[in-house]
Amino acid sequence: MRARNSYAKASISAILTAVIVCSSLFVVAPISVAADPTARKILTGWIPYYSMKTALPAAINNGDLVKEVMPFWYTLKSESKITDLYTPANPSVPMANPLAAMRDSGFAVIPTITDGTDKFALAKILADVKLRTTLISTITNLVLVNNFQGIDLDFEGFAFVDGSATWPATQPNWVSFVRGLSTSLHLQGRLLSVTTPVLFDPVSGKKGYYVYDWASIAQDIDRLRIMTYDYSTTSPGPIGPLSWAEKAVQYAVNVVPASKVYVGMAGYGRDWVTSVIGVCPGAVAKSITPTAKAATFVMRDAATLASSYSATPLYNDSYGEVTFTYQKVYNGPSASGLATSCTATRTAWYMDARGYAARAQLVGKYHLGGITAWTLGMEDQSAIDAIRQVAQSIAPDQIVSSLTTNASELSFGTPFTVKAVFSLADKQPIVGLPVRVEAQSPGESTWRTLTDAITGEDGSVETTLLVGKTTSLRASSDGTWDRTASQSASVTVSLKRLISITIPASASIGEIFSIAGVVQPHEAGIPVALEEFVQGKWLASTQGGMTDESGHFEIMTRKLSRGFAKFRVSVSGNSALAGATSPGFTVVIY
Repeated sequence: MRARNSYAKASISAILTAVIVCSSLFVVAPISVAADPTARKILTGWIPYYSMKTALPAAINNGDLVKEVMPFWYTLKSESKITDLYTPANPSVPMANPLAAMRDSGFAVIPTITDGTDKFALAKILADVKLRTTLISTITNLVLVNNFQGIDLDFEGFAFVDGSATWPATQPNWVSFVRGLSTSLHLQGRLLSVTTPVLFDPVSGKKGYYVYDWASIAQDIDRLRIMTYDYSTTSPGPIGPLSWAEKAVQYAVNVVPASKVYVGMAGYGRDWVTSVIGVCPGAVAKSITPTAKAATFVMRDAATLASSYSATPLYNDSYGEVTFTYQKVYNGPSASGLATSCTATRTAWYMDARGYAARAQLVGKYHLGGITAWTLGMEDQSAIDAIRQVAQSIAPDQIVSSLTTNASELSFGTPFTVKAVFSLADKQPIVGLPVRVEAQSPGESTWRTLTDAITGEDGSVETTLLVGKTTSLRASSDGTWDRTASQSASVTVSLKRLISITIPASASIGEIFSIAGVVQPHEAGIPVALEEFVQGKWLASTQGGMTDESGHFEIMTRKLSRGFAKFRVSVSGNSALAGATSPGFTVVIY
């Protein structure tokens, strides 16, 4: 609860006024980047309830980079109560409006819950099995009722407020809670994201906030968002030095699958008073002092701040951040009402486009899931452009797949050939790619794997299949860091029932004779119709039959006149199997 909440509290009174806007606030036109190479979607970030006017458009306008967003809208008050922070801050804009905009943009919506309980309160909830179970149910219910893709936990109180002396007791309870919530959410097909401050390899001698125990929760979580900022708070220095952030990432990928790891980026800067000459006016005397808390500003205002005081920003390659120092004069009445003046020397630190690019490059270096911004909308356009350039340079190859069959309609029991081809967008074949041929039949909601294969020199696989009913087929391959997942268009192979018939060669006038046979696949209760060819037309007979469990049927009939009687039998179909009609056959009547 440091930068994210300290910045929020410092800015909230000013920003709340700005967000009282009409619902048209959320209608934004995405920036077109059609002429540019496809970018890997590496950017995620928070959308706070108090800065919807800037954060949401920033996400939507850069949808080519963004795959998921974390609305910063909820806070935990007890094991059974989660408070909505969005609605009071945006009374004229229903929550449904921004949610619709996010979903229309194709974003996964994974809202954040912060810890809004009193000191030690959450730790006590986690320690009590019954309360912990209630909390898991409360969070799961929030996700399901609002149809969120998952939830992001930003529980910082037991790390920053309770004190490190409580960590050994809280750590195992935290792990048990995460495992329980993970199970609950995963049963519903939802994601669990966890946001924490930094941890480091214990071998290094600097553990970081080990209460979060990344190694123990690694298999239970789907996202680990690392708050690689707030390095300098009480004295001037970088917000989150690049080398410091990278050390946290290095430890993370050793204990958590790299694809789950997201490295944090600060969109805010800090501005400290380092010295004061003179006597400051009474209105600012407490805040303009080297012991006072630093002021904050957003990245997009940094250049204006520097130029306003003729300061020259300097980029530090080691830290991956920018700093500048300037003097500011404060005039006004003293506490006693006399005119007074002071000159403060101030030092600012922040990340700019180069810093964002450097952190985005960690995604490619360690094959991370992405970067995560606190918060979206604080950045200037150059920073987004820098991320886009990195995202384009590490974009996965686009895989194109196709599937063909040698027949589209077959009788039951007939094998057929399937060929799938996988290539790059420029039609270069992909050799040695693990692929699947998948199937789905009418009434099924999921695809099942029929066969696994490896592509050959021409990028293809070919196999012979035998299916039991009408089936749609497709070819698929899984995504890797280097290549996108692929899925061909589906091809449907229609299957019809197969009829085998046993008939007499002849029968005497008036003699009852049998027309028997078998319908495949074997199924009881399939009606079998008999037709006779009379005067150039097939006419339905009053006789018919029904299959038994083995698919057998028998139809009894007779003819009252001499000649050649021509018959055929047919069975009806359904969504899984088409009907079938036998070839005509002749019985000699004598």
